[in-house]
Amino acid sequence: MRTTKIPALLGLVAATVAAGDAVAAGLPQLDHTTFSPQVIWLAISFAVLYVLMTRVALPRVGEVLDERAHRISESLRTAETLKGEAEAAAAAYEKALAEARAQAHEVIQEVRERMAEETGRRQKELDERLSAEVAEAEARIAEAHKQAMAEVRTMAVEVTQAASERLIGEALDAKAVGAAVDDALKEAR
Repeated sequence: MRTTKIPALLGLVAATVAAGDAVAAGLPQLDHTTFSPQVIWLAISFAVLYVLMTRVALPRVGEVLDERAHRISESLRTAETLKGEAEAAAAAYEKALAEARAQAHEVIQEVRERMAEETGRRQKELDERLSAEVAEAEARIAEAHKQAMAEVRTMAVEVTQAASERLIGEALDAKAVGAAVDDALKEAR
């Protein structure tokens, strides 16, 4: 027990000597004669600061921390809600996009079918019109051919009569020449 008091006493003596030197150096707070009022003022200052901290400063800091925690939790809830809404909006967008694509595909298919029907109908009308025009042209050609053949016959009869008149010097019967030309034309066909 005495061994533990000796270093403490030595420390006190050293402090006193140092305090004497400190007072001489202009450090009155280390003067051991003024320790008791300094300790009392230290206790009073500590008590006042403790009361101010526990009653005024720390509750305000606690309120700020609680408010900040509340704001953070509200922000997290809002963010979670907005995330859910964004995911729902994205899903609705994807669904609408898929529906629009399907509808566009249907419209394109419908237009293709309508165009194929319209093309078929127009092709049929064109075929009918061209067939009618071809038939009409063939009738005109046949009529022109018939008329040309009649003119050829008439000319052949006239040429034959003129040639026979020059060759033999007398005119042949028009009916006999016409029958001979008709026979020759039948053989040529």
